[in-house]
Amino acid sequence: MKKFFLSIVLMMLTFSIYAHALWIETNATGKKGQAQEVKIFYGEYAEFSPEKVKDWYSDVKEFELWLVSPDGQKAKLGTSAKEDHYSTTFTPDKDGVYTLQVSHSAKDLGRTTVYQFNTSAIVAVGKNEAADIKNNSNPLKFQLKSGKVNEPVTIQGFYKDAASEKMSVTVFSPKGWTRQIEGKNGVAEFVPEWKGKYMIEISRSDDEKGEHYGKEYTGIWRCATYLVEIK
Repeated sequence: MKKFFLSIVLMMLTFSIYAHALWIETNATGKKGQAQEVKIFYGEYAEFSPEKVKDWYSDVKEFELWLVSPDGQKAKLGTSAKEDHYSTTFTPDKDGVYTLQVSHSAKDLGRTTVYQFNTSAIVAVGKNEAADIKNNSNPLKFQLKSGKVNEPVTIQGFYKDAASEKMSVTVFSPKGWTRQIEGKNGVAEFVPEWKGKYMIEISRSDDEKGEHYGKEYTGIWRCATYLVEIK
């Protein structure tokens, strides 16, 4: 009976972790010479329920936030802990698209699985340019095309810079619904019905073996999030 109860607890913990993610919130546009606020949350995005920092899973709060300038220069940003998020600012010094990114593999395993959380955001300064996906070095990432109500939004997933054919896509709308999307050849599509912020999350599980902080693992679960505003 004890073993059965322990198995149920482990399953519930696993599902809870799977449902959680890191995400970045910042304005999609910025101004040269003006400080840009950035916030990093962790929790379940559905109904916007970020966890308090003290309750974040494992060592997720030890994440590193990186800023990639339009010219490809990369710099680590320091962050300050608040009650339910971390915050920081950066000041753009040139026109172009800036990329913010986090990739963190939690120290603790979920049974024998490594949980890796990826998230990114882009900030356009000056003239409207497309983001260069190559400036995002996260193992799992994606690129979006279009961003208007009633127009298809195309999600192109990448895993280690190649099309991620194996991926699960979830879209959280500003009206509270959550939708699972099936993609083909690393591409998925949805049509936004309302204006507002949509959270997009892609994930994949891979059978891999190795050692993580002195413990053997047999698989890695990766997720990547991006918050987009539909106008």
